Amino acid sequence: MLITVLFFAGARERVGIGRVELNVSDGATLGAAVDQAIASVGADYVLPANVMLARNGAYADRSTMLIECDEIAIIPPVSGGADGISDIWITDDEIDADEVVSRVGSDRDGAVVVFHGITRDHNEGRSVLWLEYEAYSPMAENMMTRIIAEMRDKWEIGDVAVCHRTGRVDIGQTSMVLAVSAAHRRPAFESALYFIDRLKEVVPIWKKEYFEGGEVWIGDTPG
Repeated sequence: MLITVLFFAGARERVGIGRVELNVSDGATLGAAVDQAIASVGADYVLPANVMLARNGAYADRSTMLIECDEIAIIPPVSGGADGISDIWITDDEIDADEVVSRVGSDRDGAVVVFHGITRDHNEGRSVLWLEYEAYSPMAENMMTRIIAEMRDKWEIGDVAVCHRTGRVDIGQTSMVLAVSAAHRRPAFESALYFIDRLKEVVPIWKKEYFEGGEVWIGDTPG
């Protein structure tokens, strides 16, 4: 069977490649395929315990059985029914915040809460030079859609729009804009905060920090 194995962020750097096309035997498991992919490129890399695995955009464990044309992703630690609409996109272009905000709100909504994530010039005592973001885009968008569904289960909100950057984001530039509308301010504020916290927990978007004297991937394992 032909499958694809994708490596991201720190795992990609350790293996030395981002994508491996692989022939595996019938009945192969996800874990065996990942091990085979690493061995096929001659990498000296053992998956840490905090690395998650995904099959076709959904988290899975090593015992999952594979079928032809499956897409496997190695997910190292990351940086995190309704009337309304949900608008989600990931881009390597600079974010137009006004465009994001313009996609939410209507005459029924009395509040629109907007969050701008902006690159700051320091972190944990380090002088930050810039950030670089990497995303497993299809899965990241799917997981953000799930978070918005969770928000709608908890609060009465209207429209939600979110745009996240990939690539280099310099000091003072925007890495993410989130806009949430609602009839009242409290659900708009609380649901926006919930989205940001859940993003860091489950969405496969990674942040690499470049600082004076070095570089490091920031965050925890999603899932």
